[in-house]
Amino acid sequence: MCEYTFSRPDSSWKRWEYYNFFSKFDEPFYGITVNLDCTAAYRKAKERNQSFFILYLHKAVKSANLVKEFRYRIDDQGPLLIDKINVSATIGRTDHTFGFSFIEFDPDFERFRDNALPEIKRIESLEGLTMDEKTERLDTIHCSALPWIPFTATSHARDYKTIDGIPKITFGRMFESGDKKLMPVSAHVHHGLVDGYLVGLYFEVFQGLMSE
Repeated sequence: MCEYTFSRPDSSWKRWEYYNFFSKFDEPFYGITVNLDCTAAYRKAKERNQSFFILYLHKAVKSANLVKEFRYRIDDQGPLLIDKINVSATIGRTDHTFGFSFIEFDPDFERFRDNALPEIKRIESLEGLTMDEKTERLDTIHCSALPWIPFTATSHARDYKTIDGIPKITFGRMFESGDKKLMPVSAHVHHGLVDGYLVGLYFEVFQGLMSE
């Protein structure tokens, strides 16, 4: 049974031509990387003794919910627009393996944090990828953190035989530039659902939330 609500685009959807064109590609995804200014968000996390990871993860998922095109997905019947996006984030372990989590989104940070903390602890206590029906749901955005690498670009392992329209957001190692703390953030999206302007809009919204 479907655990999320969605709608299908009708004939007036302006992206039909783009969706049909790019969906024929072996690789319809493309990626863009920016350096996000984390100065205010990092300071706030430290002042409040909060997890900086959970803080920026919340803002990343909130941004995806605010930019409508980041809520489009694809199933075997075509594109659909999901009402609310949650997050499947990779959680690292002390033995340098990782597992996939499912964290329910809430626009309120404290409630999101309360959802995230037990799920992070659960994944840390297990072994393997921890994939299940929740981590494979369409109403997620896939997020990964690479806190060891101040990367300038990323790519993703993908199974081209599987229908996929889920954006992949990757966070790198924060670094200092002058009096600012910057963090590389990469967004990989399906070109039939999201154009470059919309990726730019996502980063603009994300930056705005990080600067609050």
